[in-house]
Amino acid sequence: MVKVDRPQAELKFGEFVALMAMITSLAALATDAMLPALAEIGAELGVVRANDNQLIISLLFLGLAGGQILYGPVSDSVGRKPTIYVGYGIFFVGCLLSVFAVSFPMMLAGRLFQGIGIAGPRSVTMALIRDKYAGRSMARVMSFVMVVFILVPIIAPTFGQAILLVADWRAIFVSFLALGVATALWFALRQPETLPVERRVPFSLLRIGRAIREVLFNRRALGYTVTAGLISGGFLGYLSSSQQIFQIQYGLGARFPLIFATLAVALGCASFLNGRLVMRYGMVALSKWSSRTLAVISILFLLFAWTQAGHPPLWTLIGYMMPALFCVGVLFGNLNALAMEPLGHIAGVGAAVVGSLSLLIAVFFSSLIGQSYDGTVLPLIAGFAILSTAGVLLMAWVQRRAQE
Repeated sequence: MVKVDRPQAELKFGEFVALMAMITSLAALATDAMLPALAEIGAELGVVRANDNQLIISLLFLGLAGGQILYGPVSDSVGRKPTIYVGYGIFFVGCLLSVFAVSFPMMLAGRLFQGIGIAGPRSVTMALIRDKYAGRSMARVMSFVMVVFILVPIIAPTFGQAILLVADWRAIFVSFLALGVATALWFALRQPETLPVERRVPFSLLRIGRAIREVLFNRRALGYTVTAGLISGGFLGYLSSSQQIFQIQYGLGARFPLIFATLAVALGCASFLNGRLVMRYGMVALSKWSSRTLAVISILFLLFAWTQAGHPPLWTLIGYMMPALFCVGVLFGNLNALAMEPLGHIAGVGAAVVGSLSLLIAVFFSSLIGQSYDGTVLPLIAGFAILSTAGVLLMAWVQRRAQE
């Protein structure tokens, strides 16, 4: 990895947002580009139960959740840039394992390493952003990062499908390697270190334990972190089961990337609008509106889908998913920013705990949703309804206690 010792000028806002978005988007690319290839990978590597193909997605997020808990404290000790380099290295190892996988367990090991590796760039960039911004300004940056970030889910399944037209699924992992090297070089050459030496602290497990305790006993940080995990659980459940729902249940086949991209536009639009609206209305108000809307429309559509035996017309499912994912897009940036707001003095380990805990919660619930897939949309819609309702109640508790 390239190491740059000379002083670097501060990036302009636009390039900074684009760079942060491209780094964090590697996780989305590593997830969504695989979706059209899940059945093919499972068939070649001897998977018997179709739902087990979802583990290719779940293991990536499990690695993301577990890896983040260490990257933040390490970045507080040695700086943001060296820590990100280490993460890239582990990610590259995971990609190579998947390229040369000869069994399903080897594939899952590669995906786990990819998740552990990309957890570094993904989580440390949040701390890096927190080094430079706070409050609504941070939420604005996160929202604009999400705009670029969401472009990847829009094009990633089509990207993966295009590769499958000219090569096999292993070429998708080769493309991950190439894009990872490109973003790593951009980061190394252009982004200055944001944590000066005088603000660094020695790595200490005791310090990590104390910081985790502070996060867990901070009502706002913990409440919004758990809420983010609940909302993300529904979203990851959608990612895990979308290929089976659209390609198999609705028989869309190669048209699946088009539907997936259409729905991903809702996330991008939400993030873009949130970046503009958050400065006027604030994170709390927008989060309340979005979570309540998501809960109401999910409950209503669950009742409708139940009357259709779990197989509502495709146009009604898309009509529900568009506003649902719009609400999710608004919630993503705001909930993370709200959770990080009281943690500026421990930004590195704070980002690690927030990211790790929310993802662990999300992976748990998304696995329940995905593994419950029974050929209908009922498990997915019920997951959104239950988790978003729980999020509404949890945010109400946080705000009530904050007012007291």
